This record gives sequence, C-alpha cells and structure tokens, in this order.
Amino acid sequence: MNFIPKSLLKKLYTRGSLTKADEGFVFNIKNRLIDVHLEGLSQLAVEGTEIQKDQIFADLGDGKWLSVEEINQQNGFGLKLGKSFNVLVASQLNGQKNLNLSFKFDTKPFGKLSFNITDQVNAHKVERALKIPRIIDADYGEEAMTQRQEFVKSFTGTTPANISNPIKDTSVYQGNIEHLTGFAKIPMGIAGPIKVNGEHAQGDFLIPLATTEGTLVASYNKGIKLVNEVGGVNCRVIQDSMQRAPVFIFDSLVKAVDFGKWIKTVTQDLKTQAELGSNHLKYDHVEVYHAGNNVFLRFNFFTGDAAGQNMVNKATFQICQWILETYEGIQHFFLESNMASDKKHSFINSLNSRGKRVIAEVTFPEELLVKNFGVDAHQLQRHLGVANLGGMMAGVNNNGLHTANALAAMFIAFGQDVANLAESTAGFLHTEVLADGSLYGTVTLPSLIVGTVGGGTALPTQKDCLEMVDCYGAGKAKKLAEIMAGVVLAGEISLGAAISSLDWVAAHEDLGRNAIP
Repeated sequence: MNFIPKSLLKKLYTRGSLTKADEGFVFNIKNRLIDVHLEGLSQLAVEGTEIQKDQIFADLGDGKWLSVEEINQQNGFGLKLGKSFNVLVASQLNGQKNLNLSFKFDTKPFGKLSFNITDQVNAHKVERALKIPRIIDADYGEEAMTQRQEFVKSFTGTTPANISNPIKDTSVYQGNIEHLTGFAKIPMGIAGPIKVNGEHAQGDFLIPLATTEGTLVASYNKGIKLVNEVGGVNCRVIQDSMQRAPVFIFDSLVKAVDFGKWIKTVTQDLKTQAELGSNHLKYDHVEVYHAGNNVFLRFNFFTGDAAGQNMVNKATFQICQWILETYEGIQHFFLESNMASDKKHSFINSLNSRGKRVIAEVTFPEELLVKNFGVDAHQLQRHLGVANLGGMMAGVNNNGLHTANALAAMFIAFGQDVANLAESTAGFLHTEVLADGSLYGTVTLPSLIVGTVGGGTALPTQKDCLEMVDCYGAGKAKKLAEIMAGVVLAGEISLGAAISSLDWVAAHEDLGRNAIP
C-alpha cells in the first residue's frame, strides 16, 4: 500500500462543487493524482452523521445515477487521471452555508483512504443560456463542427465560410507567400463569448483560437466564464506607436554630440519628411542615444490600423535621405541599428512600448474562485508570488504564466505577423488580495503589435476571424488589442488556478494532450 498525504487526498474533492439539488445535494470528485481503481465507498459522513448507502448515488459520466450499493457490488470502477464523477446525496439540507464531509473508500493500489473537507453550499446550478455547442463522444465529428459554425453565424451575424471550406482562388495569397506549395492546416476552436468593457471594444465577443495544443481552448474558455460572471474585463489602450532606429556614425565624439543636439532642433522637418506620401502615418518624436561616436535615433510614429513596420521603414528612409543631404560630417549610417529590437524582446520596448500598450483588469470575489476553480484568493496569490520569484531567478521577460498561448493562437487566427510574438508576449501580471478576500488582477502588454488592415488580415480565413469580432478594416486596431488583452488575462487566472488546485496535469490527461502514439 502506498502512502498519500492528506493534503493531496483532499485535492480529489472539487472544491466549490457542493451544490443544492432537488433531491438533496451534489458534489464532484476528480482524479488529480494517478490512475486508480475505486473498489467501493465504505463511508460518507455529513457533519459527523453517516449517510446510508442507499441515499448515495454516482454519475460516472453517462448521465445515469447508480447507487453506491450497485457500484460496490460491481467491484467499483476505474478512474483515470483527469476523469471525474458526480455524487448525489439524497438528504435535504437545513439551510447550512457550509458542510463538513468525511470520506472512507477502498482503492487499488493505495488500499483504504480517508479524508475530510469543508465546503460552502452553492445554490441550484443554472446553466448558461448561451453556450458553445458540444456533442459528447462525437465532438470532433462533422455534425459538431457544423453546429458550432451555425452558432458562430447566429451570434456574430457573420458568415465565416472560409474557415470550413477549401480556398479555391489561391491567387489571393500573392504578396503574403513565395513558392506557394500548400497549407499548414492548424485546427481552430472558439472560446467565449467574453464580455469586454473597453474604450474601443464594448460587448461580448467569440474568440477564434488556432492551435495544436490540447486544453488551450478549454482553459481560456474556463477563464472567460469566470470573467463574465463578474461583469467582464476592463481594458484600455494607453499608448500606440511604432519605431525604427537608424544609427549615424561620425569620426569623432564631438561631431556625434553636435549631431545629437541638432536633430532636436529640426522636429518640423523630420515630421514633414516622414509624412510625405502617406495619409495614415503620423510622426511623433525621436529619442537620441549616444554610444561613442555612434548616434542611435529611435523614431516614433503612429501607423493607424496597420501594424506598421513597412510604413515606418519607408518613413525613416525618407527622413534619413533628408538628413544625409542636409547635415555634413556623417561618415556612415544604417537604416536599422537593432535598437528598435524588431521581432526581438527588449527592455526598452517593455518600458517605452512598441505597438500598443494595453492593460486589462478584473476583480474576482473569493466565492467565485472557490466555486469555479477550487482555490481561494490567498492560495492563488501565494502561487503567483512564488512564480514571480522563480521568474526573476530565470530571467524571464514576463512574470505571467502563458501570455504566448493566447496571443499565438489569436495571431494565427487574425492574420497577424507571428514573428511579432517575440515582442508582443512581454507582459506584467499584477495581483492583490483585497480586504474582502477578492482577488484583483491586471495584465499589461507593453508591446502588442497588431493591425486590422494590411499584412495577412485580408486573407480569406483571417478576414473571417476578424469579422467574427468586428475587427476587420480601418478604425478597429485598438478594439482588437483590447479584446486580445482581455483574453490573455482570463487565461492567466485560469492557468494559475489550475496549477494551484493540481488540475493542470489532470486536464491535459483528460483532453489527450499527453498521449503519445
């Protein structure tokens, strides 16, 4: 017989699942340890009073309630890691807000196990009126996909035919790919809808996520559900700029310093040159950095609803041509010095931003965390605090948990330049436990590079996905950024809770992520 600490045994019970029912009350048991065979339940006590076995029933996943006596007579059942079952106790409650439950059961290979827990009693569970369609045991079949496609049409008012039909006119990819040979087909699921309370994004949005990572869509959907229960996520874009950073080289320090002073006196000229030939790009300002006889200039521009790298290339080239013609003594120059850190993480972009700086915030009452995730605010805060320490020791560019998961899946779906994830996944996660036990959380994405025009946004499936969230075309880039930040925050809380409650590995096992053929 193997020993299991009581603290781990208690994780078998799904905290927050204790719910009133017409017949009595129900709760959930989930295997978060290893594969096990439950041979039988020998005792269940409520508030110290043993419940008769003919009053205890279990739903093993097929919707049928079997009495514990029937299960015991059948020598129990196997319970794989990640699987769960519901228990119904046919005993009416007397207004209790909390219940103490004691369990004793026989297992293989662990022998006799026992533990007790205390959980709060929830009201009757009410299913959400709006729910993404699923077909149990056939959820990857054509019928299930068709139902979800019809759901998307009904909810969004769009007709995303390209996400399900083959693309016949492949000439639309000219300008986005060379030597077109075929397609790397990535499955796409939907999560949500998520309620976003932004300056630019206001309402409920179904989120397309293109990924090959099992559990990712389910995890974000779970976080989104909790976000919606508290009225949605607040989001704001507070900064928006794109940079290019040429370097000018001189034959002496003195000439380099003089040039640095001069460049600050010709702001209007720089603006005029930058905006020649563009109705969308706007010049903002220049940062000057000296290193020896080199002068690094970081030009900042506003590029409208395009991600903007190509636009700023042209504008910076125009500026540099004017500088070379106007200022004498320049020995050499390069259009990009690597100080814009294009498609690379950098601390200067985390502080000054490249792309859109967007912040999302939400507050979760403790009872909702317990009910939905089985963790309280202090438990989750403690885990995130330790994760901050571990991240600092590792030297990460993001103290969150998995910003890249949401952003990569949305970048692919929305036709964004995936290489920009190197910068866009930088982030700052901050949480606090409030006086009433609620958890306040924010995530700041300092360099989210997204656009709703140009690049891959007009390609057939990508356009479909952008139209699903009403973010295709001009005037929509900041709206898209707010939606994406809200999804990121929902996923941070969801994964943090899963790790804290030991659901992380169990969920991957349940959804097949760890299966190797």
